[in-house]
Amino acid sequence: MTTPRPAVRLSYEMLANDDDGRMCRDISEEACNHQPQNFLRHAAALGLSKSADGLADPKLVLSWLMTHLGAPAGLVGLLVPIREAGALLPQLFTAARIRALARRKWAWAAAAIGQGVGAAIILGAALTLSGTPAGLVILLGLAILALSRSVASVAYKDVLGKTIDKGQRGTVTGVAGSWSAMIVIGFALVLILFSDSRAAVVMGALALAASAWLLAGLIFSGLAEDKGAQEGGANGFAAALANLGYLREDPQLLRFILARGLLTSTALAPPYLVVLASGEGGAALEGLGALVLASALAALLSSYVWGRLADQSSRKVLIWTGISGAGAMVLTLAFVALGLAATVWAMPLALFGLMIAHQGVRLGRATYLVDMVGQDRRAIYTAIANTVIGVILLASGVFGALAALAGAATTMALFACMAAGGAFVAYGLKELGNG
Repeated sequence: MTTPRPAVRLSYEMLANDDDGRMCRDISEEACNHQPQNFLRHAAALGLSKSADGLADPKLVLSWLMTHLGAPAGLVGLLVPIREAGALLPQLFTAARIRALARRKWAWAAAAIGQGVGAAIILGAALTLSGTPAGLVILLGLAILALSRSVASVAYKDVLGKTIDKGQRGTVTGVAGSWSAMIVIGFALVLILFSDSRAAVVMGALALAASAWLLAGLIFSGLAEDKGAQEGGANGFAAALANLGYLREDPQLLRFILARGLLTSTALAPPYLVVLASGEGGAALEGLGALVLASALAALLSSYVWGRLADQSSRKVLIWTGISGAGAMVLTLAFVALGLAATVWAMPLALFGLMIAHQGVRLGRATYLVDMVGQDRRAIYTAIANTVIGVILLASGVFGALAALAGAATTMALFACMAAGGAFVAYGLKELGNG
């Protein structure tokens, strides 16, 4: 039996609110013994990955960078579709191959390194190219990053379920989200304070992002992970079709995917809020700095709280975040109707509330999915959910683009309806009783 070092045990107890009297419920005795050090490795590696996500955010940072480099608007418009589709759609086809690995931490570690390589390619393009060539190489780097992210997403929930006990999973992801948010807040403040050197700041952020992903992979590879079941390791289109059969067999999985699909509105709405706040004449710098800062502050103040609440009832978190997300969007529309959109405080306040809701959606959906199934189906269920959500995101993006023809306010109203619908669907989910 491995006994954690006193410093490791103390750090774990402070962060997880745990003590030696607590027995693990759904991980092995060996994994339970290693949980303190594994908890800290999860918090460090995931926090580094989340920090890198914020430093190289396609919706904000890369969009500004490509515009700065003179890339065509058509290429800039491909950033988010490539990021979302590349990260989600391949998962149904890669889950079986990941399942063939006895220890899936290696898949996550390799994927983190792949994301670092993708960020490095983007940085190289920004330093040496301009115009269309820069845009094309940046999209290539983003595609590598997104595909690597798809592998990490499938592997992570499975490793989390094997190494961290039920009741602590939301907490560890909340800890990672909280400390990484402070890094992104620092980035946002530097962007705002050093506006004359914002190109250099963005380049430096990309370099830090690449380094963070490489370090995250190294840290994660040190996890103590039990060997897992390797049945179902066949891969390919036939395996993917077979996996989709679970949607018919498990009504709760189908309902969860529907709720999560409707709650994607919290991720799709922020750009339209920014349009309402600044209009076509809004300065790119202020838009970038404000959105990054609002997102990071929301993550810092809410991630740990959402994580603890998710460990009590991830179902209720999904309900509350759907309601609060819809409320933030309605508040946005109210500010516009009252002529307050141009004020310093109104739209940032609405954006802050929306990003808090989005943080809760991310934590709630991850915790619910891990807790709803055992180790034998966890990776497969993750892949099914993420692949279907990838399709929904693409469809929602097209839907949002069409709705935008009627105006950003109309689009925001439709997304508010989606969020409220997500809360309604989540209400019918089975209560897992984590508390």
